Amino acid sequence: MKGAAPLVTFSQVVHARPMLSLDNLFTDEDVTDFVASVYRFLGRLPDNSIAFTSEPKIDGLSMSIRYENGKMVSAATRGDGAVGENVTANIRTISEIPQQLPADAPAVVEVRGEVYMAKSAFLALNAQMEAEGKQTYVNPRNTAAGSLRQLDPKVTASRKLKFFAYAWGELSEPLSETQLGNVEVFERWGFPVNPLMKRFHSAAELIEHYRQIGMARAGLDYDIDGVVYKVDRLDLQERLGFRSRSPRWATAHKFPAEQATTELLEIDIQVGRTGALTPVARLKPITVGGVVVTNATLHNEDYIKGIGNSGEPLREGRDIRVGDTVIVQRAGDVIPQIVDIVMEKRPEGAGPYQFPRTCPVCGSHAVREINEKTGKEDSVRRCTGGFVCSAQAIEHLRHFVSRNAFDIEGMGTKQVEFFFTADDPALSIRTAPDIFTLEERQRGSLAKLENRDGWGATSVTKLYAAINSRRSIALNRFIFALGIRHVGETTAKLLARSYGSVEAFLEGMQAAGTFTGDAWNDLNNIDGIGEVVARAVVEFFHEPRNIEVIDRLLAEVKPEQMVAADTTGSPVAGKTVVFTGSLEKFTRDEAKAKAESLGAKVAGSVSSKTDILVAGPGAGSKLAKAQELGVQVMDEDGWLSLIAGL
Repeated sequence: MKGAAPLVTFSQVVHARPMLSLDNLFTDEDVTDFVASVYRFLGRLPDNSIAFTSEPKIDGLSMSIRYENGKMVSAATRGDGAVGENVTANIRTISEIPQQLPADAPAVVEVRGEVYMAKSAFLALNAQMEAEGKQTYVNPRNTAAGSLRQLDPKVTASRKLKFFAYAWGELSEPLSETQLGNVEVFERWGFPVNPLMKRFHSAAELIEHYRQIGMARAGLDYDIDGVVYKVDRLDLQERLGFRSRSPRWATAHKFPAEQATTELLEIDIQVGRTGALTPVARLKPITVGGVVVTNATLHNEDYIKGIGNSGEPLREGRDIRVGDTVIVQRAGDVIPQIVDIVMEKRPEGAGPYQFPRTCPVCGSHAVREINEKTGKEDSVRRCTGGFVCSAQAIEHLRHFVSRNAFDIEGMGTKQVEFFFTADDPALSIRTAPDIFTLEERQRGSLAKLENRDGWGATSVTKLYAAINSRRSIALNRFIFALGIRHVGETTAKLLARSYGSVEAFLEGMQAAGTFTGDAWNDLNNIDGIGEVVARAVVEFFHEPRNIEVIDRLLAEVKPEQMVAADTTGSPVAGKTVVFTGSLEKFTRDEAKAKAESLGAKVAGSVSSKTDILVAGPGAGSKLAKAQELGVQVMDEDGWLSLIAGL
């Protein structure tokens, strides 16, 4: 492969099984809670009978390598978890990754792990760059990622990248019954596996292993940023299942955040797509964790004052002022934040920061809303200008084209600002539908995009292709892209799964406009949707300007109906199920996860649309209401009998 021709660009690979990220833990108490949560979900007492694996978390680039009939056929980056970049040619240059698996390997195997650059190789590369008078690299992780994305495999080959195998994607047949067993199979096939991976049975043992790895960290020839814990038995992993973006059976215990001190030069206010005024600290450049930091989040105006979300003092009540010497913290890829100040270095005359009461972009009044239920003032101050405020409109467009929304390549921050500020109607993009009419508007215009600075015929052609490729999009991504307050990716998936089609979703939101009746109850009854979220969604769809934008958008794009999992033969597919009472034979979480895997909708309360109520001991008002409405009621044994064999 060293003689392979350079690529023009990377194609995309759809992962057969998503590459999900892990939740993070930061304290010993978090580890104890994680172990306890596994026992709770499985309905078992914490008796140390469940084994966990523990291994270093490599600070590299996640990779999935697919083999068919023993031969490597593709290798892809994680990407957004569902779709990654095809870097097969570059992965073939890593000598310690097998090109061929043994004859006894299954027909289809996806080996997953981490590509990284050894510290020694990184230092040698930087020494070479310095000797040649070239700019040196910042850290091994970024260098490895950049090396893997070289269009010329010969460049990748020169970087001496390495690999650790620790997970898998699609398998045509099982390798073993445990996490550790599968990794041992990888090692037998010739893959490098981490020698520090071990099996334990208690939170105390996991914590001790974490500390041992932490002490050995400096002497390792690879960067790590924590330790990963996984339930060892694969059948228990299957029962535990997944949340929207992470498994319940695995988590990452991160090492303490790195800190440094520097000077706070200024406080700027950024306005987000929901109107939130967010203070950002502009810092004298400082290196933290191998990265040069110039900005840090200050969260909100109370945080600057030294007040927590519940009114408790932060930093012993010390406020943050321009000119202060501040302690900056950065943990992994988390946005840097100011955690404290050095009072003895505060300059004379530094006064308290005055948070603006008007939007710095449009001049509209900025307010802190009052929660109707609690009467508590929101910690965030928001601009009341709506789409009159250009900052909110630009941020909304950025959100719309972002990776987890419409994911339009070629529409980055600079491009969004360029189109938004363009005066010519043939170039202007002010709302999302304008993106999809750009090519048509350009056809009859003299103000050609390819004639503008920073653009050319090739980049314009690619932009149009990227836009047109998104005229059909998953319903959950469409809902997320709308930028509705409180609606993140998880909530968007819940809404998409519950309504199934964009037509049913829009009809339901319009019908729920009175905040009463069946449509409103159906929305609130979705497990995971609370009244705050429900109200925000309904209010969004009763704002005339939003409806006008959505109507124009739907003239250009077609959200796909949700494709339900194959539930052929499931007696509960499409039915709405409610669980109540003290379940004894399975936990509430496990019952819900199983029901949803069989195609059922799990609701939090009983209504006329409920099909089945599963009542454990102590069932009260929900049971009474189900009996009143004639809903089918069964106990746990009845439920298990109904779904037996599925």
